[in-house]
Amino acid sequence: MGHSRIPSLNWLRVFEAAAREESFARAAEKLNLSAPAVSQQVRALEDHLGRQLFVRGPQKVQLTPAGAAFLPVVQQALASVETTAAALFGGQDQKSITLQAVSLLAMSWLPSRLAAFEEANPGMRVNLITGETLSDFRTILPGREPDLQIAFGSVTDFADTAEPFLRETLRVVARPEMVAGVQSAQDLTSHGLYEVAAHRSGWHQVLATQPDVDMRDMDLRMVDSTPLAFSFAGQGLGFALARAPASDDLVQALGLKACPLFPPVPGVQRYFFLTPGGRALSRGAQKLKYWLKSEGDHTR
Repeated sequence: MGHSRIPSLNWLRVFEAAAREESFARAAEKLNLSAPAVSQQVRALEDHLGRQLFVRGPQKVQLTPAGAAFLPVVQQALASVETTAAALFGGQDQKSITLQAVSLLAMSWLPSRLAAFEEANPGMRVNLITGETLSDFRTILPGREPDLQIAFGSVTDFADTAEPFLRETLRVVARPEMVAGVQSAQDLTSHGLYEVAAHRSGWHQVLATQPDVDMRDMDLRMVDSTPLAFSFAGQGLGFALARAPASDDLVQALGLKACPLFPPVPGVQRYFFLTPGGRALSRGAQKLKYWLKSEGDHTR
């Protein structure tokens, strides 16, 4: 084999079409090429690979064993390129908006609202990617450039251009049968309390509302995200802190229940809209931001 890489990816498209049609002439019609051009490109691919891919006949061509083994790989690769392009960029009449959001918001509050946005705005599609830490929102990776971001933190964490969005309220949640067994804060000492390491608001604020609570008696378990804390709570392994309204849909989906013994506690951080790279938002991103702001106003 002369080269490690196939010089022309178009050779693969021609090979796949010829294999599918079992004819160089019909493949040429599908690809808007001449039959000699198809034959020439297939021959170039065979020369590069050092193996014959087709047995030529007077009316049709058939794959050799090597060609039959190569075909599924080529078809999968071409399909992957097409589906990825469609997902990222949409069709000719479709405008894609890439939104990067904190995983909790992306898994709970956002899905139904993005679906409603797309329904109200035919031709617009929102691609959703997640971030967790502040560095995730400051490091823009090629192919994952967002048009709009929603990050979580304190006002001092972001540039002056950051726009405040949702606040959060903490609630203690667990499986209903575990909630039913809590008559006092001391009842929590026999269970794991899942704390999200990245958040400044947590169990210390919630338990401060209860008299005679010693934090040293509590079994605090550190995790790196609220969805992960919910996963443990949903399996009956302890209690987690819901962060309304961002987590409301996920709490409901997992069948978790708020513990009435503990009153809601305002968090000290909130969500912010960010403009990636400081550039002006596209019209689609602006429209999406205004839609989400309106939805946020309705859930406060």
